[in-house]
Amino acid sequence: MINCIIVDDEPLAALLLEKHISRIEHLKLAGKAENAMDAYRLLQTKSVDLMFLDIQMPHLTGIDFLRSLPQKPPTIFTTAYRDFAIEGFELEAVDYLLKPITFERFFKSVERVLRNSTDSQEDFILIKTEGMNRKIFIQEIIYTESQRNDIKMVLVSNETIISKGTITDLESVLSGRNFVRVHRSFIINSKFVTAFSNNEVILGAYHIPVGRSYKNEFNAFVTGIFKGSANQ
Repeated sequence: MINCIIVDDEPLAALLLEKHISRIEHLKLAGKAENAMDAYRLLQTKSVDLMFLDIQMPHLTGIDFLRSLPQKPPTIFTTAYRDFAIEGFELEAVDYLLKPITFERFFKSVERVLRNSTDSQEDFILIKTEGMNRKIFIQEIIYTESQRNDIKMVLVSNETIISKGTITDLESVLSGRNFVRVHRSFIINSKFVTAFSNNEVILGAYHIPVGRSYKNEFNAFVTGIFKGSANQ
């Protein structure tokens, strides 16, 4: 469970964030503040794992407030202005959300926090499918396929999950976790590779094409995996 607080002097904006938080079962709202001083008191009395922080507030901006904290909780900036993005990321903010904040954009941002809060054995992503937020363990994904505006995921259980999204966004999430893109429409989990050639990779019963522009990267990646296994 991720304990979070909202720091925002705009009641409607804070109410929208509260509504978004209530839709994700792994988030718990620990408190709200309308200014930096109230937020500071919350941080002193509550266990805070995530802070949603408005930038334009009276007396002290969100950026100056975060900069003043000796121990900074993971922070997602919320603002109606684009001008502060660079300063926000210099403070290593998790994300920078522009108001009005849609649930889809909110969900994508929070997913990063949830993913980073687990260890490698419990690494997962949240996927919205059939109106529900579904927890998918990353190492249970055999491959993913782009289908127009949808992403198809095939799991070790032979279950197929369909969700809205792009394969490019998913690639950024899966990179560095033994996944490699082999085609403009396919990303595979290398641990399930049983055979491969220049044109095709086989993952058990699944035959996945290797796109021409991805061949060199794929061959280097998978050959390295097999060499590493042979040397063990």
